[in-house]
Amino acid sequence: MAGTLYLIPVPMGGDTLGNILPADVIEIAKKLTHFVVENAKTTRAHLKMFGTPHELRSLWMQELSEHTKDHEVSALLKPLLEGHDVGLMSEAGCPGVADPGARLVQLAHQRGIKVAPLVGPSSLLLALMASGANGQKFRFNGYLPSDPAGRLQTIRQLETISAKEGQAELFIETPYRNPALFTALRDTLKPGTKLTVACDITLPSEEIVTLDIAQWKKRAEPNINKRPTVFIIQA
Repeated sequence: MAGTLYLIPVPMGGDTLGNILPADVIEIAKKLTHFVVENAKTTRAHLKMFGTPHELRSLWMQELSEHTKDHEVSALLKPLLEGHDVGLMSEAGCPGVADPGARLVQLAHQRGIKVAPLVGPSSLLLALMASGANGQKFRFNGYLPSDPAGRLQTIRQLETISAKEGQAELFIETPYRNPALFTALRDTLKPGTKLTVACDITLPSEEIVTLDIAQWKKRAEPNINKRPTVFIIQA
Protein backbone atom coordinates (compact mmCIF):
# COMPACT_ATOMS: atom_id res chain seq x y z
CA MET A 1 0.00 0.00 0.00
CA ALA A 2 1.37 3.40 -0.98
CA GLY A 3 2.23 6.03 1.57
CA THR A 4 0.71 9.49 1.88
CA LEU A 5 2.27 12.65 0.46
CA TYR A 6 1.89 15.31 3.17
CA LEU A 7 2.13 18.94 2.03
CA ILE A 8 3.75 20.62 5.04
CA PRO A 9 3.65 24.43 5.33
CA VAL A 10 6.48 26.23 7.08
CA PRO A 11 6.95 29.66 8.66
CA MET A 12 7.64 32.33 6.07
CA GLY A 13 10.58 33.86 7.90
CA GLY A 14 12.13 34.51 11.29
CA ASP A 15 11.80 32.00 14.11
CA THR A 16 8.04 32.11 14.65
CA LEU A 17 6.28 28.77 14.94
CA GLY A 18 3.62 28.30 17.60
CA ASN A 19 1.45 31.16 16.34
CA ILE A 20 1.83 30.12 12.70
CA LEU A 21 1.38 26.32 12.48
CA PRO A 22 -1.21 24.14 14.25
CA ALA A 23 0.18 21.60 16.71
CA ASP A 24 -1.05 18.61 14.67
CA VAL A 25 0.91 19.82 11.61
CA ILE A 26 4.09 19.95 13.67
CA GLU A 27 3.41 16.48 15.10
CA ILE A 28 2.94 14.96 11.64
CA ALA A 29 6.20 16.55 10.43
CA LYS A 30 8.05 15.21 13.48
CA LYS A 31 6.99 11.62 12.71
CA LEU A 32 8.18 11.61 9.11
CA THR A 33 11.56 10.28 8.02
CA HIS A 34 11.22 10.89 4.27
CA PHE A 35 11.11 14.34 2.67
CA VAL A 36 11.12 15.99 -0.74
CA VAL A 37 12.17 19.61 -0.33
CA GLU A 38 13.04 22.73 -2.27
CA ASN A 39 16.13 23.40 -0.16
CA ALA A 40 17.64 20.82 2.20
CA LYS A 41 19.44 23.32 4.43
CA THR A 42 16.28 25.36 5.03
CA THR A 43 14.25 22.21 5.66
CA ARG A 44 16.69 20.90 8.25
CA ALA A 45 16.42 24.22 10.08
CA HIS A 46 12.63 23.98 10.06
CA LEU A 47 12.64 20.36 11.24
CA LYS A 48 15.01 21.30 14.05
CA MET A 49 12.58 24.09 14.97
CA PHE A 50 9.72 21.58 14.91
CA GLY A 51 11.61 19.43 17.40
CA THR A 52 12.01 16.32 15.25
CA PRO A 53 13.21 13.36 17.35
CA HIS A 54 15.19 11.96 14.40
CA GLU A 55 18.82 12.72 13.69
CA LEU A 56 18.75 15.10 10.75
CA ARG A 57 21.51 13.27 8.90
CA SER A 58 19.52 10.02 9.13
CA LEU A 59 16.53 11.41 7.21
CA TRP A 60 15.87 10.53 3.56
CA MET A 61 15.79 13.94 1.93
CA GLN A 62 15.82 14.79 -1.77
CA GLU A 63 15.64 18.23 -3.37
CA LEU A 64 13.08 19.23 -5.99
CA SER A 65 13.68 22.58 -7.67
CA GLU A 66 12.68 24.27 -10.90
CA HIS A 67 15.82 22.71 -12.43
CA THR A 68 14.89 19.09 -11.57
CA LYS A 69 14.35 17.01 -14.71
CA ASP A 70 11.07 15.14 -15.26
CA HIS A 71 12.58 11.68 -14.85
CA GLU A 72 14.18 12.80 -11.59
CA VAL A 73 10.80 13.96 -10.27
CA SER A 74 9.32 10.53 -11.07
CA ALA A 75 12.09 8.86 -9.08
CA LEU A 76 11.03 10.83 -5.99
CA LEU A 77 7.84 8.74 -5.84
CA LYS A 78 9.84 5.62 -4.92
CA PRO A 79 9.50 5.80 -1.10
CA LEU A 80 5.78 6.56 -1.43
CA LEU A 81 5.28 3.51 -3.66
CA GLU A 82 7.20 1.46 -1.09
CA GLY A 83 4.73 2.47 1.61
CA HIS A 84 6.55 5.35 3.31
CA ASP A 85 4.79 8.60 4.12
CA VAL A 86 6.65 11.57 2.63
CA GLY A 87 6.61 15.25 3.55
CA LEU A 88 6.80 17.86 0.80
CA MET A 89 8.24 21.15 2.06
CA SER A 90 8.75 24.40 0.19
CA GLU A 91 11.42 27.00 0.79
CA ALA A 92 8.78 29.11 2.54
CA GLY A 93 5.02 29.08 2.97
CA CYS A 94 2.76 26.48 1.35
CA PRO A 95 4.20 23.76 -0.91
CA GLY A 96 2.69 23.42 -4.36
CA VAL A 97 1.72 27.12 -4.61
CA ALA A 98 4.21 29.11 -6.68
CA ASP A 99 6.48 26.18 -5.89
CA PRO A 100 8.15 23.41 -7.94
CA GLY A 101 6.64 20.79 -5.63
CA ALA A 102 3.43 20.96 -7.66
CA ARG A 103 5.10 18.65 -10.18
CA LEU A 104 5.42 15.90 -7.57
CA VAL A 105 1.83 16.41 -6.41
CA GLN A 106 0.62 15.99 -9.99
CA LEU A 107 2.54 12.73 -10.41
CA ALA A 108 1.24 11.45 -7.07
CA HIS A 109 -2.34 11.91 -8.28
CA GLN A 110 -1.51 10.10 -11.52
CA ARG A 111 -0.22 7.11 -9.53
CA GLY A 112 -3.19 7.07 -7.14
CA ILE A 113 -1.13 8.22 -4.14
CA LYS A 114 -3.03 10.07 -1.41
CA VAL A 115 -2.15 13.76 -1.14
CA ALA A 116 -2.84 15.45 2.21
CA PRO A 117 -2.54 19.27 2.40
CA LEU A 118 -1.89 20.59 5.91
CA VAL A 119 -2.98 23.93 7.31
CA GLY A 120 -0.44 26.74 7.31
CA PRO A 121 0.27 30.29 6.16
CA SER A 122 -0.25 31.34 2.56
CA SER A 123 1.18 34.79 1.86
CA LEU A 124 -1.14 35.11 -1.14
CA LEU A 125 -4.37 34.51 0.75
CA LEU A 126 -3.28 36.51 3.78
CA ALA A 127 -2.41 39.45 1.53
CA LEU A 128 -5.75 39.16 -0.27
CA MET A 129 -7.64 38.97 3.02
CA ALA A 130 -6.00 42.17 4.25
CA SER A 131 -6.15 44.08 0.97
CA GLY A 132 -9.83 44.92 0.65
CA ALA A 133 -9.68 43.68 -2.96
CA ASN A 134 -12.23 41.31 -4.48
CA GLY A 135 -11.86 38.03 -2.58
CA GLN A 136 -14.53 36.34 -4.70
CA LYS A 137 -12.79 36.86 -8.02
CA PHE A 138 -9.01 36.97 -8.15
CA ARG A 139 -6.05 35.57 -10.05
CA PHE A 140 -2.46 34.86 -9.07
CA ASN A 141 -0.09 35.74 -11.92
CA GLY A 142 3.22 34.57 -10.46
CA TYR A 143 6.16 36.75 -11.52
CA LEU A 144 5.79 39.55 -14.02
CA PRO A 145 8.35 39.86 -16.86
CA SER A 146 11.71 41.17 -15.66
CA ASP A 147 12.46 43.23 -18.76
CA PRO A 148 11.05 46.78 -18.47
CA ALA A 149 9.07 46.74 -21.72
CA GLY A 150 7.45 43.38 -21.03
CA ARG A 151 6.71 44.37 -17.45
CA LEU A 152 4.94 47.61 -18.47
CA GLN A 153 2.88 45.80 -21.09
CA THR A 154 1.82 43.16 -18.56
CA ILE A 155 0.92 45.77 -15.94
CA ARG A 156 -1.35 47.53 -18.44
CA GLN A 157 -2.95 44.22 -19.44
CA LEU A 158 -3.62 43.24 -15.82
CA GLU A 159 -5.18 46.63 -15.10
CA THR A 160 -7.44 46.33 -18.14
CA ILE A 161 -8.59 42.84 -17.14
CA SER A 162 -9.13 43.91 -13.53
CA ALA A 163 -11.31 46.83 -14.63
CA LYS A 164 -13.30 44.72 -17.09
CA GLU A 165 -13.83 41.70 -14.84
CA GLY A 166 -13.84 43.34 -11.40
CA GLN A 167 -11.01 40.97 -10.61
CA ALA A 168 -8.12 41.33 -8.16
CA GLU A 169 -4.75 40.63 -9.76
CA LEU A 170 -2.03 39.19 -7.47
CA PHE A 171 1.66 38.81 -8.28
CA ILE A 172 5.08 38.62 -6.66
CA GLU A 173 8.65 39.57 -7.50
CA THR A 174 12.17 38.50 -6.61
CA PRO A 175 12.70 40.58 -3.43
CA TYR A 176 15.69 42.58 -4.67
CA ARG A 177 13.61 43.74 -7.68
CA ASN A 178 10.66 44.90 -5.55
CA PRO A 179 11.54 48.63 -5.70
CA ALA A 180 11.73 48.59 -9.50
CA LEU A 181 8.38 46.83 -9.75
CA PHE A 182 6.73 49.26 -7.35
CA THR A 183 8.04 52.23 -9.33
CA ALA A 184 6.70 50.71 -12.56
CA LEU A 185 3.30 50.11 -10.96
CA ARG A 186 3.08 53.62 -9.51
CA ASP A 187 4.12 55.26 -12.79
CA THR A 188 1.98 53.09 -15.09
CA LEU A 189 -1.34 52.41 -13.36
CA LYS A 190 -4.22 54.90 -13.53
CA PRO A 191 -4.75 57.27 -10.59
CA GLY A 192 -7.91 55.52 -9.35
CA THR A 193 -6.51 51.96 -9.46
CA LYS A 194 -5.85 50.53 -6.02
CA LEU A 195 -2.49 48.95 -5.25
CA THR A 196 -1.82 46.77 -2.24
CA VAL A 197 1.75 46.24 -1.04
CA ALA A 198 1.90 43.40 1.50
CA CYS A 199 5.38 42.90 2.93
CA ASP A 200 6.89 40.46 5.46
CA ILE A 201 3.56 38.73 6.09
CA THR A 202 3.35 36.99 9.52
CA LEU A 203 6.61 38.57 10.68
CA PRO A 204 6.94 41.27 13.35
CA SER A 205 7.93 43.69 10.55
CA GLU A 206 4.73 42.99 8.58
CA GLU A 207 3.37 45.93 6.57
CA ILE A 208 0.19 45.80 4.47
CA VAL A 209 -1.01 49.01 2.80
CA THR A 210 -3.74 49.56 0.20
CA LEU A 211 -3.99 52.96 -1.50
CA ASP A 212 -5.02 54.20 -4.91
CA ILE A 213 -2.21 55.27 -7.21
CA ALA A 214 -2.90 58.95 -6.72
CA GLN A 215 -2.33 58.45 -2.99
CA TRP A 216 0.82 56.35 -3.52
CA LYS A 217 2.30 59.21 -5.57
CA LYS A 218 2.00 61.53 -2.57
CA ARG A 219 3.94 59.16 -0.30
CA ALA A 220 7.53 58.09 -0.04
CA GLU A 221 8.25 54.74 -1.69
CA PRO A 222 7.76 51.84 0.71
CA ASN A 223 10.86 50.14 2.09
CA ILE A 224 10.43 46.76 0.38
CA ASN A 225 13.92 46.07 -0.96
CA LYS A 226 14.88 42.43 -0.34
CA ARG A 227 11.70 41.80 1.69
CA PRO A 228 9.14 39.17 0.54
CA THR A 229 6.19 41.10 -0.88
CA VAL A 230 2.84 40.37 -2.50
CA PHE A 231 1.39 43.00 -4.85
CA ILE A 232 -2.32 43.30 -5.65
CA ILE A 233 -4.04 45.64 -8.08
CA GLN A 234 -7.78 46.29 -8.25
CA ALA A 235 -8.91 48.64 -11.01
